[in-house]
Amino acid sequence: MINKRLLIKNLLAHNDENSFYDKKRKISLDTNEGKAKFLKHVCALSNSNPENNSYIVIGVEDETNEIEGVDFFDDSKIQNLVNSYFENPPKIQYENIPFPRLPRHKVVGLVTIHNTNKVTFLNKPIWKYVKGRIFFRRGSNSMSTLGKFELKNTNQSIVEAIEINASNNIELTLDGVFDFMNRHKPHYHPKYKVFNEQFVLCWAGEKKKVDGKVFYSRVDIELVNEQVRLFYSALDEVKIEYNHRSFIITEYIYLRIKEEFDYYPFEKTVIHFKDNGKHDIVTEFLFQPPQFDKKVLHHVYNNCNTILNKLQQKLPLTKSEQADLQEIPTNYLICELNNFSEAKSKLKEIKNCLRNLDDKSAYIKYKEAVRILRKVKNQDDEK
Repeated sequence: MINKRLLIKNLLAHNDENSFYDKKRKISLDTNEGKAKFLKHVCALSNSNPENNSYIVIGVEDETNEIEGVDFFDDSKIQNLVNSYFENPPKIQYENIPFPRLPRHKVVGLVTIHNTNKVTFLNKPIWKYVKGRIFFRRGSNSMSTLGKFELKNTNQSIVEAIEINASNNIELTLDGVFDFMNRHKPHYHPKYKVFNEQFVLCWAGEKKKVDGKVFYSRVDIELVNEQVRLFYSALDEVKIEYNHRSFIITEYIYLRIKEEFDYYPFEKTVIHFKDNGKHDIVTEFLFQPPQFDKKVLHHVYNNCNTILNKLQQKLPLTKSEQADLQEIPTNYLICELNNFSEAKSKLKEIKNCLRNLDDKSAYIKYKEAVRILRKVKNQDDEK
């Protein structure tokens, strides 16, 4: 197994120009431009590394090599994006890698682009890139052409050496377990379990009981052998189950309007450990958006808009509005799920207002609301 944290350190040690990895401060898949730029880098690295893996490291300042980190990213549909725009699409894998000196909610993103030994090119246009465009790397720069392109194997030996140097061992695994236990305070109930005598999984979360059921919030789950964070939850409630081969996470979201509330099943993730030293992660989307009373929702929606307008005009909020401010992201989320046509755009408008507040709890709820809407949209797109 490869220790992904050590792999990233080895990749970042190669500061000179190369064509087997790239580093980015962040990526954005919310716009066509952001998607197109991400696809360009994936295509260029794939075509420049026909017989070895290539990588994109996300959360690193390009000039200084400083590790800044990014938010945990759990979009399992990212492979679908690659498949839908490329002929001969490479298999890609996005993983969240924790680093001890980063805040608990931050990770480094690692995109692994597996070799195909075939020329990858756009099979339809996106943004300003036309159908048939072939991207490739020349040093640290991404170039492009239309027409024929010859694959050249130039990085196989150096990438193999980097991956071998990042191989996991018992010492790294034990260090990883102790590091996880020490980073999580006792009220997070940190635990570990060994699966198939090969995989060491650590998890932690704040425990509570609701109607006799045990839930965890602020859940952190890591596969220590590979130093990969498999799951992170800032707010929602999580049910954890496991047997000798599988670890099962069922995620719930808490939605409330006035006195009407419930925990709604959102997504189930099953991590299945195999005998061959590999594991599969399968997700099942469970969410059925609840429908609330429309009269109540209109009152809540108008109240949110009033607070938004005051924030934009930098006007003082009343005491009750200050309390309601914490629930604005969730309330706009519920309105969007109940077909309020402008709710999503209002949620985007309030982003900077919440981010600039001294108390970041409302901004954390904003990011959670956006994550939920992204997953709901992905599910709708598949139907």
